[in-house]
Amino acid sequence: MTSSAVRARGLTKSFGEVIALGGVDLDVPAGQVHGLVGPNGAGKTTLLGLLLGLAVADEGSLEILGAAVGGVLGVPDGVAGFVDGPGLYPGLTARQNLAALLSLRGDGKRRASEVDDALHQVGLTDVADDRLRGFSLGMRQRLGLAAALLTEPRLLVLDEPANGLDPAGKRQVHRVLTDVAANGTAVVLSSHRMDDLAALCHEVTILNLGRVVFSGPTSKLATESGDLAYRVVTSDGETARRIAGETPGLRLDGPGRTPALRADPDALVVRGAVPAVDDLVFRLVGAGVAVRELGPVVPPLEAAFLALTGTDEPEADDAPETGVDTPATSVTAEEAAR
Repeated sequence: MTSSAVRARGLTKSFGEVIALGGVDLDVPAGQVHGLVGPNGAGKTTLLGLLLGLAVADEGSLEILGAAVGGVLGVPDGVAGFVDGPGLYPGLTARQNLAALLSLRGDGKRRASEVDDALHQVGLTDVADDRLRGFSLGMRQRLGLAAALLTEPRLLVLDEPANGLDPAGKRQVHRVLTDVAANGTAVVLSSHRMDDLAALCHEVTILNLGRVVFSGPTSKLATESGDLAYRVVTSDGETARRIAGETPGLRLDGPGRTPALRADPDALVVRGAVPAVDDLVFRLVGAGVAVRELGPVVPPLEAAFLALTGTDEPEADDAPETGVDTPATSVTAEEAAR
């Protein structure tokens, strides 16, 4: 039986008149990646702060790594991560930052090779001796992850770990998190990127206005979106539109509604359930029309997110990716609690 890394029941947290969390339940087994997603102001950062021991809930119970948490700041040993960006020293090099972390934790005698291993894990070996102030946002995120990994956590809590990463960097971070979870560490990460959730997470929790609107496997989340819009490119757009209009359970979008139609005259966008789309493909092939492209206009997880949160578009906190350092909040929960 998989042990529980996080078990929360009825977590409530208010800031003045604002209810940041209103009775949140959360279960995260060891060895799994759990996604936390929601619009701006949904309560994600507050919940991450509770898991890192940066804040205390007003009501409810929280168990982390089998220990009850509450009443005072701090969490058990074995918890690491960052929220609102990793806390790092801009005047130090990447290697010096990690060495300073070990020294602050009383682990200064640990071998330098462990620092090098952590830098290698996140793909920063080539810039190990460069000062942090020249790092991009994505490089700082990776260094923050390396700092957390140095503590050998059993619970890793990360706020937008793929923020600012190029495709190669994101692939490397995904690999690290997958390996960490495979070795028994629980990972809780916030993200507004549905592709990250689909690629990494066993389960997700969606928050909206401080309350849980969905919690469960990503496969189940994909079914919550109802009818989806699909972009279809064929060898004969005119015939395909006629057949789509005759297919039960489908409706056609016009070019004014769907920008995906404007780029290709042989493209059409249909809305409906999967069986109806399957029927359309069968009818097209039967009529001798080749199907060159078929895929959802909006990924299923993103569509479910929009449906469950009642928003018209994904959360808009994609800040420009610059090399300017963001305010530091924490590197590890242990350091933050001191």
